[in-house]
Amino acid sequence: MIGSLRGTLLEKHPPLLLIDVQGVGYEVHAPMTSFYQLPPVGSDVLLHTHFVVRDDAQLLFGFVDKQTRELFRELIRVNGLGPKMALAILSALDTDELIQCVQQSNLNTLVRVPGIGRKTAERLLVELRDRVDHWSGGNKNTLSETRTTPANSLYQTPSVRQDAESALIALGYKPQEAEKAIQGVLKEHEAGSSEELIRLALKRMLSR
Repeated sequence: MIGSLRGTLLEKHPPLLLIDVQGVGYEVHAPMTSFYQLPPVGSDVLLHTHFVVRDDAQLLFGFVDKQTRELFRELIRVNGLGPKMALAILSALDTDELIQCVQQSNLNTLVRVPGIGRKTAERLLVELRDRVDHWSGGNKNTLSETRTTPANSLYQTPSVRQDAESALIALGYKPQEAEKAIQGVLKEHEAGSSEELIRLALKRMLSR
């Protein structure tokens, strides 16, 4: 079991990271909520990890804090919910927001996450309710936050938009959904990175 990685952040291609640990490059899948907290490429970074072994692949998932990793582990224990779905959930919702959803039985938000149907969302709410009851969270109301500003010219750079669209598609959204969400963000918001564009697009799709 690989419990953590400390090394140099070489690449960021959401939702994939490349971490150099003493000359060995580790590919790590990370939720967008962890991406937002990462330092620039070239910086030292510590990730708390979870190793998944499948018949066709060995996958390493990384998180900037232990609580997010523990929540990931709780999610993949839910019947019918695998690591890819858990990554999509934790990309759309941070730990406090997800705990809030569970405590308030907010089914409507969960079914907007790609791959999460109504039955899976209902099962998630039932199975997680007792497990997260003692956790902190549920006091923020960030799901409905909006910030209206002029469109950022940085977003007109094809590579930035393409990176954002690719990340959303990798998280399970359909190409037309990703394109539509990003187009909507460009009309209303300003930010300084592709990670910020992804964050705003995810919030837009959750609140639609």
